Amino acid sequence: MRTKRSTLSLAMCAAGVLALASCSSDTAESSDEPVAAPVTGSSLSEAVSLDAVVGHLQKLTDIADANDGNRAAGTSGYDASVDYVAGALRDAGFDVETPEFQFDSYTLDSVALRALDRDVEVNAFTYSPATPTGGVTGPIVAAPADESPGCEASDYDGLPVTGAVVLVPRGVCSFAQKGQIAADRGAVAVVVSNNEDGPLDAGTLGSKEDARIPSVGVSREDGAALAAAPGPAVITVAAETETTKSRNIVAQTTTGSTEDVVMAGAHLDSVPEGPGINDNGTGTAAVLETALQMGGAPDVTNAVRFGFWGAEELGLVGSTKYVESLSDEDRNAIALYLNFDMVGSNNAGYLVYDGDDSDKTGEPAGPDGSDAIERVFEETLAREDADGTDFDGRSDYGPFIEVGIPSGGVFSGADENKTAEQAQKWGGEADAQFDPNYHTAQDTLENVDRDALEINAKAVAYGIGTYAESVTGANGVPVGADRVAARQPE
Repeated sequence: MRTKRSTLSLAMCAAGVLALASCSSDTAESSDEPVAAPVTGSSLSEAVSLDAVVGHLQKLTDIADANDGNRAAGTSGYDASVDYVAGALRDAGFDVETPEFQFDSYTLDSVALRALDRDVEVNAFTYSPATPTGGVTGPIVAAPADESPGCEASDYDGLPVTGAVVLVPRGVCSFAQKGQIAADRGAVAVVVSNNEDGPLDAGTLGSKEDARIPSVGVSREDGAALAAAPGPAVITVAAETETTKSRNIVAQTTTGSTEDVVMAGAHLDSVPEGPGINDNGTGTAAVLETALQMGGAPDVTNAVRFGFWGAEELGLVGSTKYVESLSDEDRNAIALYLNFDMVGSNNAGYLVYDGDDSDKTGEPAGPDGSDAIERVFEETLAREDADGTDFDGRSDYGPFIEVGIPSGGVFSGADENKTAEQAQKWGGEADAQFDPNYHTAQDTLENVDRDALEINAKAVAYGIGTYAESVTGANGVPVGADRVAARQPE
C-alpha cells in the first residue's frame, strides 16, 4: 500500500512536474516507491518554478492582510507565518523544530530633531533609549570623516564631546558601537548621517543592552548641513522597550552526511510598517520552495538544513540566538551558510556577496570558502553579469561569519541606489533605490519584480543543490581538520 506522499510523487512524475524523481516504467513496476535521482544544482534549479514561489508570497500576503497588515516579530502575523512554513516543511517530510527565543520588542511613538532653526527629518534607531520630557539638548559636534568614523574613542580627541550631540557618518562599525563610544566620551545623543542619498531609516542598535544614549539617523544632505553650521540641537524620542518571545524554524533532511551540513536561510519577519513581501517574503519563498522540491529525504551527499529566522528586523536576533546555541562541534559540522534576503526588488539588481573582497571596498573577505560560494552564484548568474555586494552585517549571514562559517548568497538590493552602469546592464531606474518600497506598507506582491524573482529563486536552488551534492572540489569549502583550523580565532 502506497503512502499519501509516494502517491503524490508518482502523480507529479506522470505530469512531468517533479524534476528530481525518476519516472521510468521499470522503476514503477519493481517498487511502490519512486527512485529519487541525485540532487544537483541544475536539477533543483529546474524544479523551482516562479508560479510556486509566487504562491508562497500570496500566502504570506494573505497572512499579513488578516493580521493588521504586517508579519512583524512578536505579532499574530509572524506566528501565522511560522505555522505556514513549518507545516509545509513537515508535510514534505523534514525534521522540523521551532525553537523559541526571547527578544526586546521596541515601540516608537515619536522622534524629532530640532536644529538649524527647523525640524530636521529624522528616524530613531531601533532600541534607542527614550529622552526625558522635552528631549536632550546639546551643541552639535561632528566626528572626523575618516576611514572608520566614530568607531574609535580617539576619533574624539581634542573635541568638546561632553554634553554634546555627536554627528557621525554611517560606515564600517555598527550604530551601537558609534553610540557607545560617543556615550563613553560624554555625549548626550548621537546623530548618524547616511553615506548615500536618501534618509537613514533602517537602523538598529541590536539590543536594549547595547543602547546607551538616544541614537537617530538623518540623510546625507541634512548631515552635511548640520556639520556646516554647528549649533544647538534638541532630540526628542518617545519609545518603550519590552521583552517578548518569538520563534525560529529549523528543518533538516533525514538523509546526507551530518558532518558536512549545508545550511540555507532567510528571515521570516517583516517590519511593523508593512507586509514585507520582498523583505523578506521573497527570500523565504525561494528557500521554502527549494526545500519542498528537494523533499525531506532526497538523494544528497550532505544533509541540508533550512533556517527561517525571527526578529531579523530587530537586529539579526533569531539567527544570532541560533548560532549562540550551537556547541563547537555543532558549529564545525556546518560546512557553509547561504543567506537569501530580498531577491525580487522592484528596481532589481543582481548582486552576489563578495566573499573574496575582490571589490576592495567596505568590509573584508568572508571566512575561508566564501570566495568559492561567490563563484558558484556568479556562474549561475553569468547572463546577468552580477556585481559584488559587501558583507555589511545587515542580514543573517552576520552571526555565521562571526564564528568562521563561510557564507554567501544572492541579493536584489534594498535602500542603496542603482548606478547608471547597473541600470544599463539590468534595466530599471538609475540613481534610484533598488527597492523604493523598502520597509513601507507598499512592500507588496504587486511591487515585486517577477523576472528578477524567477532568476534569483532558481539561483537560490542552484546554490543549495550544488553544495548538497558536494562541498569539495573547485568551488569547495574547508572540510575536516582544515575546517577546524580555519575557524580558530587569530
